Amino acid sequence: MTFERMMRRRLIALFLFSVVLFSYPIMSLLPQEFLVFGFPLLYVYLFLLWTVLIVAIALISRAQSVK
Repeated sequence: MTFERMMRRRLIALFLFSVVLFSYPIMSLLPQEFLVFGFPLLYVYLFLLWTVLIVAIALISRAQSVK
């Protein structure tokens, strides 16, 4: 398996994982009245998940540019 193919598979897996994490059933598990530093837990979850996904995409892409 070539490196480009492996990178493509990782990005597809990351996409599918993010679809699951952004789905309504997962987000409905978060309590709405719980606050983190004054922000609802749902907003903190969405922002942190979005940040982690951007960092993961950057790391996967960066690994390809190093080779």
